[in-house]
Amino acid sequence: MNISIYEISVWVLPLVLAITFHEAAHAFVAHRLGDNTAWQLGRVSFNPFKHIDPFGTVILPAMLLFAHSPFLFGYAKPVPVNFRKLNHPRLDMVWVALAGPATNILLALAAALALHALPFAPAGAAQWIFDNLKNALLINAVLAVFNMMPIPPLDGGRVAVGLLPRALAAPLARLEPFGMLILIGLLILLPLAGSQFGLNLDVISAILRTLTGYVIQAVLFLTGNA
Repeated sequence: MNISIYEISVWVLPLVLAITFHEAAHAFVAHRLGDNTAWQLGRVSFNPFKHIDPFGTVILPAMLLFAHSPFLFGYAKPVPVNFRKLNHPRLDMVWVALAGPATNILLALAAALALHALPFAPAGAAQWIFDNLKNALLINAVLAVFNMMPIPPLDGGRVAVGLLPRALAAPLARLEPFGMLILIGLLILLPLAGSQFGLNLDVISAILRTLTGYVIQAVLFLTGNA
């Protein structure tokens, strides 16, 4: 697979910014709602090295890319949150979880709005800026949708645990140690197994791609780019 320096330059910056702001938002909201754990560890920071996980942010996405996986995903270093320290643990857990995807949506909106300024960019840099903004829109939409899957430890799983009745929230919360294994099974192993029998079992990836498309269309419409 031939990947040029130019392609790397227009993907790395928006990816690093999306991950950094996502994780910093979790840490900031947790701090504002009573838990200083992440704050004391320096996670309320725009320094990407505070948030990047070598395996989840670099190695895993690269492995999936070269394996031609139908859906690429990864993760950053989890922000430590002591939910018992939050002012209202169950409800505040929801706000902390939503902070990451909400920030990605805001970044997507900012990237789409910035497209209107392209006519004022230097001619030699306009294409590079456009590609960065386009990829920022895509990456942030993907991160927002993917992280809202209702599987702990993803943000959507935390939201579900905080909002569901305790009888349903408790068993869902117990899935958290196995969450990444479940995701790998649904997004990679299940489609691979289906392909051996001529079946298309790439259902979850298809749903995620469809929802991501809707988010991108909505962002473009709201920012006057439709």
